[in-house]
Amino acid sequence: MKQTTTTFKEAKIKKEKLVVITAYDYSMAKLADACGVDAILVGDSLGMVCLGYKDTLRVTMADMIHHSKAAYNGINNALLITDMPFMSYCVSIEESVRNAGRLVQEGYAEAVKLEGGADVVPHVAAIVKAQIPVMGHLGLTPQSVNIFGGFKVQGRQLEAARKLIDDAKRLEDAGAFSITLECVPSDLAQKITEAVSIPIIGIGAGPHCDGQVLVYHDVLGMFSDFRPKFVKVFADTGESIMTGISRYVEEVRKGDFPTKEHTFKIDANIIEKL
Repeated sequence: MKQTTTTFKEAKIKKEKLVVITAYDYSMAKLADACGVDAILVGDSLGMVCLGYKDTLRVTMADMIHHSKAAYNGINNALLITDMPFMSYCVSIEESVRNAGRLVQEGYAEAVKLEGGADVVPHVAAIVKAQIPVMGHLGLTPQSVNIFGGFKVQGRQLEAARKLIDDAKRLEDAGAFSITLECVPSDLAQKITEAVSIPIIGIGAGPHCDGQVLVYHDVLGMFSDFRPKFVKVFADTGESIMTGISRYVEEVRKGDFPTKEHTFKIDANIIEKL
């Protein structure tokens, strides 16, 4: 069944866990969709895992549109959510709506995600008014890494915890259909999940959220630059990939590949006439 923002909300009511994973191209989106995930997130994390940046701040609208369109082509059932990159929604409400519209029209997104709490509520409301579903993002918001002073757990102090709960309520009131909650203590994440009627999708936020999201490179052991505490490697395909490529290198250099089974034939008479 095709997943939509409505099925997301229904899942929370039924207490059914939602599964979200990133994908940034046709092939991976197709594989993830076939595995039955509820949503595929084309995250600005592509800046780090695909483009090699140290953070997400250099990712552009052009990057997001390019990868979103590619992922869309591999999806049949999952909901496609695409990140709004840094500076695509902070300047003005008008620009926020315009860029969200571009992700839908040019990137084929079915929903957009943007970071922030009370400060982005007017932007969220305007995008929703334009008939574009919005997922919020609270806690560790990577586009604010320079403000936070690094990738750090959020909400450990009383006022910060209260603000996260209030921000979640404000995003819900603004029309967000769901919220990603990143790097927040588990007990606080439970309080936030219980405080709103829309699904809370955790990443480093414990087991009490309505669902989970991870970057596929982390799930499959394909990103070795660093590994966050909240990541579990479910299949170490990074090692398998290196093994496969190493074998390819070895066989080509030894002349063991390609063999006859990998080559095409031509009539011998033609060769003789050449």
